[in-house]
Amino acid sequence: QLQLVESGGGLVQAEGSLRLSCAASGRTFRMYAMGWFRQAPGKEREFVAAINRSGGTTYYVDSVKGRFTISRDNAKNTVYLQMNTLKPEDTAVYYCAADNTIYSGSYIPNDPKDYDYWGQGTQVTVSS
Repeated sequence: QLQLVESGGGLVQAEGSLRLSCAASGRTFRMYAMGWFRQAPGKEREFVAAINRSGGTTYYVDSVKGRFTISRDNAKNTVYLQMNTLKPEDTAVYYCAADNTIYSGSYIPNDPKDYDYWGQGTQVTVSS
C-alpha cells in the first residue's frame, strides 16, 4: 500500500512558476513509476508527465514540454513537478499517481488506468 499527498498548488499569474510535491509513504517508493495528471472542470483526467523508478527516464505531454520538469528523490520518497511559464489553460487539479508494474525498456505509462495509487490532488489556478 502506498499513500500519496500532494502539495504546492495555488494561485499564480500567467508566466509564473509553481513547484508541486508529492510525498509518498512506505519503504518501496523506489519501486514505483510516478506520474502527474491533471483534471480541469468538465474535462477528463489528462496525463502531464511521468518518470521511471530510477528517475533516468521522463515523458511529457506535448503541451508542457519545455515548461514542466518532473523529478524524484527516492531518498525522500518524493516526486516533484516544476512548472514554469504557466498558462491559464494549465488551470486544473493536479494529481500524482504511482504504478507498481515493472515495464521493459524505457516505457512509462501515460494512461490513468495503469496507475495503482493516487493522491487527493492539489489545485493550480493560473490567472491571465
